Amino acid sequence: MYLMSSYQNYSGASHTYDKTRAPVGIEVIRQVLADGPVSLQHQVVVDGGCGTGLYTAALAPAVGQIEAVDINPEMLAQARSKIASAGYRGRVLFHQAPIDLLPLRDESADAVMVNQVLHHLPDNAAAGWPNHARVLREFARVLKPGGTVIINSCGQEQLERGFWFYHLIPEAVQRMKEKVINLEALNDLLWQSGFVRVHRQVPYSIVLQGEAYFHAEGILDPAWRSGDSIWSLVSESDLEPILERISNLKSTGDLGTLVQQADCSRSRVGQITFTIARKTTD
Repeated sequence: MYLMSSYQNYSGASHTYDKTRAPVGIEVIRQVLADGPVSLQHQVVVDGGCGTGLYTAALAPAVGQIEAVDINPEMLAQARSKIASAGYRGRVLFHQAPIDLLPLRDESADAVMVNQVLHHLPDNAAAGWPNHARVLREFARVLKPGGTVIINSCGQEQLERGFWFYHLIPEAVQRMKEKVINLEALNDLLWQSGFVRVHRQVPYSIVLQGEAYFHAEGILDPAWRSGDSIWSLVSESDLEPILERISNLKSTGDLGTLVQQADCSRSRVGQITFTIARKTTD
């Protein structure tokens, strides 16, 4: 069974994705890896669902090797180009494969990181998140005993209150919430998959789109919208009045006020959560 995004066309988004995305939280990932049982410069790290290689490129100078895995060939092409331009080609191996069937040996990696990927799995709570469980078991397979898994995802409250423009698209937010596993359920699946010492970190100041997040008129630009897959869940009929409203607010000079008011709860809930666990040594 090959698991890929159940709703976003990343072939189309691959050429514009980096315009509004950055490897946010990379300092959290580095610190977690540095606290692991193997020295950072000797670690083999799997980047599951590496996309255009933002996190791979940011982490490559610090670790021994990265196994960068993505099922989308266009995203991988962008990642390869990025790594080659940065001069890290010898540190990164690329694999076109789904994250539930990693082309790696058993117990060959020191860590697995997966950044804003799991919500793309075709899965749901009513079924018990079977594809999430399948992926986590695959991570456990390739990790050495004591190895680290780092999952960068959004919590339900973060989806509700962490993004200023989400109030404009309530139906899409509800659909996204149905795709995003509850953090408690994720904890349970990690335990069931052979992980221990499960804990979380919320970097409250981080925004997924970096400075682009605050460029409110970016909503009018398809390239800006492609930086957040939630827009793939917005129909054309729903999008049209949103664009008209943003255009009107821009022309009246009131767009900044909208952002300020709608963004006020983000500092209390954050946008992303890192769930961290170790593979059992038993």
